[in-house]
This record gives sequence, C-alpha cells and structure tokens, in this order.
Amino acid sequence: MTITMRSYGCTWTDPDGTPRAFAVAYDEASAHRRRDELAKAGATDIGRVDVKPGELPAPRPRTVA
Repeated sequence: MTITMRSYGCTWTDPDGTPRAFAVAYDEASAHRRRDELAKAGATDIGRVDVKPGELPAPRPRTVA
C-alpha cells in the first residue's frame, strides 16, 4: 500500500467561537484522525480543504448571533 502525502487545510470554530485554520501535509488517515481530535475537543464547523504547499486557508469569519 502506498501512502500519499497531500497538503490539507482545516478550518474550524473553537468552543468559544474563535475561527481557526491550519495547513499541513497529511496522509488521508491522519487527516481524518485530526478531524476527530478537533471534534472531540468541542470544535464545530470543521472543514477540510486541499491546499498547495505553503498555503494557509483563511478561517471562516466569526458570526455574530
């Protein structure tokens, strides 16, 4: 089985409402584990996007209710 490294970006909202983002090279399984870790920590609006190496996705704007 070949492991392919790709650059993924992730956006989410912390439990306190702060929008966050990161980008890193992950294989598919590691990207899923990271998403599960964020969900377990109480993050919401978790999204994964493909990014180019060195690119950082912009966090989603904070919504005011």
